[in-house]
Amino acid sequence: MDKKILVGIIFGGRSAEHEISLLSVQNIVASINTDKYDVFLIGIDKEGVWYACDKSNYLLNAHDPKTISLNTEKGRRMVLVPGGNGVILFTDTREALVHIDVAFPIIHGPHGEDGTLQGLLRMVGIPFVGTGVLSSAVGMDKDVAKRLLRDAGIPIGKFKAATERTIPTFRECVEAMGVPLFVKPANLGSSIGVNKVRDEQGFIQAVREAFLYDTKILIEEYIKGREIVCSVLGGDELIASIPGEIIPAHEFYSYEAKYIDDLGAQIIIPAQVSPGTSEKIKTLAVQTCITLSCYGFARVDLFLTESGEVYVNEINTIPGFTSHSMYPKLWEASGVSRTELIDRLIELALVRFDKKKQLRQER
Repeated sequence: MDKKILVGIIFGGRSAEHEISLLSVQNIVASINTDKYDVFLIGIDKEGVWYACDKSNYLLNAHDPKTISLNTEKGRRMVLVPGGNGVILFTDTREALVHIDVAFPIIHGPHGEDGTLQGLLRMVGIPFVGTGVLSSAVGMDKDVAKRLLRDAGIPIGKFKAATERTIPTFRECVEAMGVPLFVKPANLGSSIGVNKVRDEQGFIQAVREAFLYDTKILIEEYIKGREIVCSVLGGDELIASIPGEIIPAHEFYSYEAKYIDDLGAQIIIPAQVSPGTSEKIKTLAVQTCITLSCYGFARVDLFLTESGEVYVNEINTIPGFTSHSMYPKLWEASGVSRTELIDRLIELALVRFDKKKQLRQER
């Protein structure tokens, strides 16, 4: 029997989406093909400390999104060895006992989805699931991503980016984009720090909150339309899942609606759209990923207006794998089980790594 592939699943992290990562990792561990893969859990706490986790007891309050946390008491502090091609060093004994074959990062938001972790894995020589350094950084920064999509002719809504020194007035935003408006951090997900505003006081408060999470914020036009989601998978050739629709019970698809309130949104899979509209959505999702040089997996969020126009809202290059997450749900409805999906993602990571190894490193 062939030796199993050791998959190092990296989760947790320093971002405000830490808890979402803890919810995601459980579904990957539960769905991975244990006949083919062994799992090594690498948990990162909110201070950025890395732990080799006990698979039998790596989370506290595992099924409660309000109180879930990483069980660091059962973990051993560890580091990746530069140039070690997957060697993990335990810092308490300085023993190098584990050699992971491929990494599966499932850290959402900054310090995990923004290219920083991907750069580290490239440097230490470990194949990893998901897109690379550049596309991770671009996909995380909604301002840069929207500018690239706009320049590629992909339909997006109007927007303004701002730093603390360049905040436009509410009036300027209304004149450019109308009302209501959305205000959000430029580099975050899971609807954290996102607010829908209709007046100047609400705008001021929303801007203040968004700057709690990032040094750059986005102010976006409100597009009246249905919220459509499409999952993308692949390497050099990308394929799209059937589209799904989210109908929020709240003002919009907020953090609470996604992860706290079981009745926060109605999920419709497949989305009730015409075959032609479905193909348009899938084509735009793939074009978005190509424009941003994505590899492996991504979720593209779009709007569908009453007149049939489709606009790309944003991309998520490490989509959630929680029980509520649309990425695996859409692939399941498209005929790809979670187990098969994880298998394909790992295979893509190994194929890309082998291709890069063939490139010349010197003249």
